Amino acid sequence: MGSLFEKDPELKRLYEKGLEVRKKVMGKEYVEKSLSQATDFNRELQEMVTIFAWGLIWTRDDVIPRKIRSLINIGILSALNRQNELKLHVKGAIRNGCTEEEIKEVLLHVGVYCGLPAAMESFRIAQEAIKELREEEKKKE
Repeated sequence: MGSLFEKDPELKRLYEKGLEVRKKVMGKEYVEKSLSQATDFNRELQEMVTIFAWGLIWTRDDVIPRKIRSLINIGILSALNRQNELKLHVKGAIRNGCTEEEIKEVLLHVGVYCGLPAAMESFRIAQEAIKELREEEKKKE
């Protein structure tokens, strides 16, 4: 097992572009930890995520700014009940300039269109993420 770059070296440019955005949104420490823990089994998945999600989609700021992409992700991840990713993207949304008020509005919207249990769980996860992010920021001071 190897790397996607062995099959198509041109993907390396998109990977580097995506890696830069991924680190800005998700946090350098988180991304570097994820990549350092990649194995032969899941390395290509990490490359795919970085290339396709971050290199091709998150770099399209001229169409939808990152702040709005973050709010969209919060809604989608809440609807899909993907709590781990939701927590990461709530933190990313704040790094992208979203306010807690904006995040709250998205989660209220989730309650109407995806059901109150989805909103309640998402509020819990978001609150946890916000608390963790504040604690991380305090440690850096």
